[in-house]
Amino acid sequence: MLKADGLDDALIGSSYDVATQEQRLVYSVNKCIKVLMDRDGITDVEAREYLEHNTMCAYVSQDQPIFVDAEYFDDIQDLYDGAD
Repeated sequence: MLKADGLDDALIGSSYDVATQEQRLVYSVNKCIKVLMDRDGITDVEAREYLEHNTMCAYVSQDQPIFVDAEYFDDIQDLYDGAD
């Protein structure tokens, strides 16, 4: 399992990837942004941009972390309504 350096406070769990047969760590995007804002003194927009460009979009290996952006799932019913 690969770990995202400096983002331990944003770790929310782990997942087993059946396709790759690898255990992967799971991080909260919102918590990662908060860590970067506090650590680097940057805005939320800058933190999201940094995270997306330097961490989430970088392919390292099959066991790289998973980043969950719960911001888009505020209303779970919207997911079901859109499936019709």
